Amino acid sequence: MSNNLLSYVGWTFLPNNLQLVTGWVQSLYYGITVRAGDPKPQPGSPRYLKHRQRIHIAVIVIYLLYTIYEADYWVRLNGDFYQDLGLPVDVDEKKIKSRFRRLAAIYHPDKAVSPEDHANAETYFVKLKSAQDTLTDATKRFAYDRFGPDMLKWQHVSSTRDYILVGLQNTGPLYGGFIVFMILLSMTGYLQWGRYVSPPGVSSLSDLRSVERSCSSQWRYLIFACLALIEYHTLTRPYWSPFLTKILNPLLTTLTSHPPLLPFQFVALAHKITLTFFIAMGQLASFFAPPVPPGSSSSSAFDEQQLQRLEQLAQNTEVETGKVLALEMAPMVGDEAGQNDMKGRVREWLVQNTVRSDPEVRDAMGRAMQRKRVGAPAGARQQVTT
Repeated sequence: MSNNLLSYVGWTFLPNNLQLVTGWVQSLYYGITVRAGDPKPQPGSPRYLKHRQRIHIAVIVIYLLYTIYEADYWVRLNGDFYQDLGLPVDVDEKKIKSRFRRLAAIYHPDKAVSPEDHANAETYFVKLKSAQDTLTDATKRFAYDRFGPDMLKWQHVSSTRDYILVGLQNTGPLYGGFIVFMILLSMTGYLQWGRYVSPPGVSSLSDLRSVERSCSSQWRYLIFACLALIEYHTLTRPYWSPFLTKILNPLLTTLTSHPPLLPFQFVALAHKITLTFFIAMGQLASFFAPPVPPGSSSSSAFDEQQLQRLEQLAQNTEVETGKVLALEMAPMVGDEAGQNDMKGRVREWLVQNTVRSDPEVRDAMGRAMQRKRVGAPAGARQQVTT
């Protein structure tokens, strides 16, 4: 659980470091693909922005794949009773007992020499014994396959129905926490995914945004409901999920060295993949969102609203600037000569630091001086140059 929490926290820090990582990758990309002497795309150019967008998307997708790999790594690291005994998942009771007797003869604590070896052997032997006792009991094996080693801690359960009820009761708070977590992510903007063309009857920007949020929530919660249905089917059926037995596990065992997944491992990975996928889609939303057509009424309303805000901001800034200027000129009230001197100094400061520092002004001054040097007589040219 702590590892899952750390990976989720990593998604919260990703946006802050994403621009930095994207910049590093883009610089490295240009260093490899652009030949020496050739100009690199300038920041702000269409080519530069296109490369930056693609690298940005690639960074998010890579982190998503890493998060999935990390979840699978911890599942394999924790192992299961079948791997502890070195048996396939479809093994029968007779082979389980035979395998346990062979392992017990090898790893029995009485064969340990040192006290440290004895303690390790005793721990391992208890683990093997627990695996054997669980897998040879049909009811406990059913519960273990679907709920994992947590079922060993459950008390006052004896039948398959009891295990299912307790397992579903433990799963309910998990989904409740998921819903709360998704609501928090939506409030912070991480799950704002989905930009749709304005449908008929939507004429304002606020209406369009409400439709977008509605559609965004619908597909997300639809996937969430499908996940809950798949988990319910996996936990309550007397057989394993056909997707697990006929598609996923055959692919894993045939194409890779990955051991077959048990139902509880499959459910745990599905939880992690679904939630991280939601967060990743929130990060990628701005790249796949088709823009609102410039001529649409919603775009015009948005532009008008922005212009009104800018006008109001300019008026407020002018008022505040006037107050500050009046406060600074307060000591010179009635002193006309001092006011004129202050105005002259301010005018000179503006010319020196604002006008002349402008690139276009400096370029125009340079061209004017160059024309004077070219058209002047020989003696005057030397004077102009000096």
